[in-house]
Amino acid sequence: MTEILGFNNLTKALSFNLYDFAVALNDEERASYIRYIDEKYSARQIESQLIRIAEIIDAEVLNVSSKDFDPYGASVVLLMSDMKGDQATKEANMHSSVNKSSNLMAQSTVSIHLDKSHICAHTYPDSLDPSGVCSFRVDIDIATCGSISPLYALDFMFKAFETDVVCVDYVVRGFARNKRNEKIFMDHEMNSITQYVSPLILRDYDTNDINSPEHHTYQTIFSRKELDESCYFRNPRTVPANVASEKMALIRKEMDSIARFKK
Repeated sequence: MTEILGFNNLTKALSFNLYDFAVALNDEERASYIRYIDEKYSARQIESQLIRIAEIIDAEVLNVSSKDFDPYGASVVLLMSDMKGDQATKEANMHSSVNKSSNLMAQSTVSIHLDKSHICAHTYPDSLDPSGVCSFRVDIDIATCGSISPLYALDFMFKAFETDVVCVDYVVRGFARNKRNEKIFMDHEMNSITQYVSPLILRDYDTNDINSPEHHTYQTIFSRKELDESCYFRNPRTVPANVASEKMALIRKEMDSIARFKK
């Protein structure tokens, strides 16, 4: 990590879009699936996950707004600040005090930036596919500035949510200054988002990188390798083998259409 002069103004934005699938063989199972999703991923449950993400990246939660929607779906927005940035803020204020005329603006800018980091999450269940393939999507967007980085929450997000396909985008924007007072546009080494994901998690997924390092833009798509048939049906023991095989093929097809690559 590059040493920064004053406050770190780089904005690091992480978008974590996960997809999970199931099979409903009739209308009762469709309704059951929606009830299950509404309970497991209610606004209250999502809120607790986002607060945990803030703790992991050393951010202080300032405010939370959450809402469950009718007939289904939930949204949560969490405003946070950089607990690790206090020392940098003091340095920035000391540095700016040399020029009295700019001191007020410098302090105001630091205050605004500290309170500008946020996390938001939205859920999107779908049970309308005529083939019976149900899907659930969660979009989690984390934007930070200062010393904190959203990358360190990746392992937790994989573990906290059931995921068949995950699309992760990471972008760094703006600039800061190093100790030599030179502009820098990236303050950490970055080759792939997979650097920040545990090998124990990576072994379960095929991955595909679509990176543009010169633009500080990175994307990795994760697609689960092995699908456990028993996890996708409400009553797996009662499903005929030929039906199960047909539906699992449809789920894999759905996954491939999202992941945009095949084995």
